[in-house]
Amino acid sequence: MGQFYSEIYLAKDAGKHVGLLVVAFLCVIVVGYFLFRITTTNKKLNWIILGLMLIIFAVVAITWIRLVPNEQISDFGNFWLSAPGVLKGEKLFQSDNDYFAKYAYQSGFMVYILAIIKIFGYKVAAMQGMNVVFQVLILLVTYLLVVQIFDNIKMARLAVFLLMIDLDWFALNSQADNQYLGTLFYLLTFYLITKDKLWAYILAGITLTIGCLVRPIGPVIILGIAVFAIIYLMFDKNKFDYKRFSKIVLTLVIYFVLFALAGWGIKASGLNEYGLSNRDTEWKFVTGLNYASDGTYTPDMDKYLEPDKPRAEVRKNEKVIVKKQINYLNENNKWLDLFVTKLKGLWSQRTMATDAAGFSDHHSDRASELVNYLAYIGSIILIVFSWIGSIGLFKTNFTKYLYVLLLPMMAFAAAQLLIEVQGRYRIEFLPILAILASVGLFKVCEWLKQLFDKRIGA
Repeated sequence: MGQFYSEIYLAKDAGKHVGLLVVAFLCVIVVGYFLFRITTTNKKLNWIILGLMLIIFAVVAITWIRLVPNEQISDFGNFWLSAPGVLKGEKLFQSDNDYFAKYAYQSGFMVYILAIIKIFGYKVAAMQGMNVVFQVLILLVTYLLVVQIFDNIKMARLAVFLLMIDLDWFALNSQADNQYLGTLFYLLTFYLITKDKLWAYILAGITLTIGCLVRPIGPVIILGIAVFAIIYLMFDKNKFDYKRFSKIVLTLVIYFVLFALAGWGIKASGLNEYGLSNRDTEWKFVTGLNYASDGTYTPDMDKYLEPDKPRAEVRKNEKVIVKKQINYLNENNKWLDLFVTKLKGLWSQRTMATDAAGFSDHHSDRASELVNYLAYIGSIILIVFSWIGSIGLFKTNFTKYLYVLLLPMMAFAAAQLLIEVQGRYRIEFLPILAILASVGLFKVCEWLKQLFDKRIGA
């Protein structure tokens, strides 16, 4: 983050950018300290404070939607613009190499978009409003997760605060983005697992299925949960605990059964003859192993899409491209360089969410530059405090269920080393980073309290 910040911002106007950053950190610490000092003994007051924070966020999020255009672009446009035709009986795709034919798994989120239009009409404001609802619920579940794992309401407040001020996280609420709905159900899955009750494990299987249907990053979530079960549940306190492990297995069995049924349902409905499959696994590697593009998509790669050719022919061409890229990385010893660059792009640079929202289309270059910078400041704050929080975990009490959050994120980070990366792909895991960051900000507030108490005592 420091390298990116210095190259992009300090090199241009160090005085202005450092000044804004310092002010932002001071404001965060002041507000954070205020939330830290408010008593937690009154349960009603705790919920009032949380409610006020959620209301403030909702107002800001809706205001942001009003500042950006309603046009749906890129993959978001594929959902929103295709939906009216589908409701009229038109096919979702025309050839086996079209977007929804290659990425049939996106049909799950398309069902959600169709449902929104059926209920509210073809009104983009309805979809955007639902995104704000999902974001508010994400903040609520983040709060509940911190309370469940750390038993610390002050820390939970700080987690909500740090996430709600991150424009890089919530800026895509104007688009038909499946990340917010997916994030909500993945977090609900984690929360239900922390309850460690049979009914919760059953519900977790259902929420995991819904999350995977709308946001297909299920394999890394499942991998993280499975590793958690093996390490922290199967051999709890050096004893084989088959009961807890079997409950996690039940969650995964429910997921696989429901997901298979959903795929069959998509086929039977006629929406997509390919169900929920991924028929273009090669493309993620075409982009992800491209050293020249730093493992991300660039417009010059459109030449590899070849939309007029059949899928079988394009797949062969993509495999040839991937083989050439692997040979290049091997021959030039570029694997480590590529991995480091991709980690930077995914986790420490801008998410580019404000760009994808189209803010610059309706505002001046100066205003756009300022908004983009303010959005990135939110990311910087999360990065810095999550780093402090990661170190602070060594002196913090928490339950083992923290790892049901961390392990899927680690699995996701590992998978991204090979496939395409984009800054916005980390959006699903920003609530988890906010939880780590809340530990960091809590430690800073504790230190400030000790400092003030000493001065008052002196």
